[in-house]
Amino acid sequence: MLNEKIIELLNDQVNKEFYSAYLYLDMANYYIDNDLDGFGNWFNIQAQEERDHAMLFIKYLQNNGAKVELKAIDKPNEEFNKFADPLEVSYDHEQYVTSLINNIYDVAYTVKDFRTMQFLDWFIKEQGEEEANASGLVKKYKLFGEDPKSLYLLNQELASRTYSAPTLVLD
Repeated sequence: MLNEKIIELLNDQVNKEFYSAYLYLDMANYYIDNDLDGFGNWFNIQAQEERDHAMLFIKYLQNNGAKVELKAIDKPNEEFNKFADPLEVSYDHEQYVTSLINNIYDVAYTVKDFRTMQFLDWFIKEQGEEEANASGLVKKYKLFGEDPKSLYLLNQELASRTYSAPTLVLD
């Protein structure tokens, strides 16, 4: 049986992961509206990942006999005025999500919930990758993005991203 505080935090994380998906869909729409379909593709895939992360948290709660409580998902309220804006917002957002995961891990450690800690290990590694990817995009854009030819090439690179679902085993 999971600790009540852990259940609350995991349910909150479900909501945050779905919000992340909404945020990335908003970013994808911004780029697609501006004819940067490759950037749009990258963020559409990012949205799929976040949705799957939410589903992993839901499945973990269910597998541990905890009640899943779905909450309203806030509308993204970011305003993008230049192509770099979504990239910078996504990097900041990934750092925020990392802090949320770390907080759940800290509480799990405090209550000696080793199963949840083990479950979260995958997300901690995943967040390292998410931050690195978001930071890398910011750096690439700063290096190349303002030049139209380079922006075109970066857009083509991002168009080639494909999705593969996470392979986390939930017991």
